[in-house]
Amino acid sequence: MQNQPTPFYNPLLSYEENYQQGPFGAFSLTPPSIPEKKQPETFLNLEVNLPFGIPAGPLLNASFIKAAFNYGFDLCVYKTVRSRAHASHPLPNVLSVHPENQLSAGVDTVLADTNYTTPLSITNSFGVPSFNPDIWQPDMAAAVNAAHKGQFLIGSFQGTAGNEASIERDYAKTALLVAETEAPILEANLSCPNEGVNQLLCFDFPKVERIAKEIKNAVPDKPLFLKLAYFANDEAIYPLLHVLDGVVDGYSTINTLSARPVNADGKPALGQNRPTGGVCGDAIRWAGLEMVERLHRLRTRLNNHFAIIGVGGVSNAEHYLAYRAAGADAVMSATGAMWNPQLALQIKSSLNK
Repeated sequence: MQNQPTPFYNPLLSYEENYQQGPFGAFSLTPPSIPEKKQPETFLNLEVNLPFGIPAGPLLNASFIKAAFNYGFDLCVYKTVRSRAHASHPLPNVLSVHPENQLSAGVDTVLADTNYTTPLSITNSFGVPSFNPDIWQPDMAAAVNAAHKGQFLIGSFQGTAGNEASIERDYAKTALLVAETEAPILEANLSCPNEGVNQLLCFDFPKVERIAKEIKNAVPDKPLFLKLAYFANDEAIYPLLHVLDGVVDGYSTINTLSARPVNADGKPALGQNRPTGGVCGDAIRWAGLEMVERLHRLRTRLNNHFAIIGVGGVSNAEHYLAYRAAGADAVMSATGAMWNPQLALQIKSSLNK
């Protein structure tokens, strides 16, 4: 194993400090020249240089998005926003985790510390923080305008429950706020691990159907993706895909796998009030690939043409190609990109050989 370079999100700083001071590492430097791809690809009828980018999470604002675009990440997701301000969990928010083997789909107990070594997996625990729309809307609009030719911003958002009856309307309200920034693609986050291992919204099919239809009614003219968690088999997710046939335009998967991070003393590494956290990075690649294969298989069964964004454990060109071979129309990397800002350039150089 070897030590990692400086990530563009600093785990030692709070979410607010990263928002104000970041990005860090190479992302804060003059961007390199980007190798031209011979032929752009089509994603959702859009010509994209390479359908590769960074998912919802580490790109906190327009400064992070601009840096990612400059480093050749062509599909960039603006961190999930809400219709009103929501505070971040306190530190620690990001820790390295060290599963003995690949992480299971259950809730494994894993050692967590600040030893960020390869193969890299991390736990993140933020609670989906958001500023008020009067702050994030103009900033997201600036992020949209930072895209170069063949690059696109995706606006991620989440409803905030005031009461049980309002969550659908709040998703739709927030979708409208995102659409006002001119973000060309919308992504509804339905799989935040902070909601509880067994309470993830994406497992409540009737509610997901209502939310998706509310969003589509509010913003009918923009592609809508749903961000999903891991489903154990085809039949576990088929009913959802069937009922949303023709309603949504695609799915992004996976978010994370839940685990119990503990320190060397066996105590909750994120604090007593946060016994579990979402894990991303190398340890979940198997689950991301499996979900892409599952969705690809089921869209053939449904004779549907929804798009698939594959996420989870991508840190090199081989991983990117594995996701494409599994059926992903686009691929994204969070952990891999955070610690290796050159990742998109490396994949493009590899594909151009």
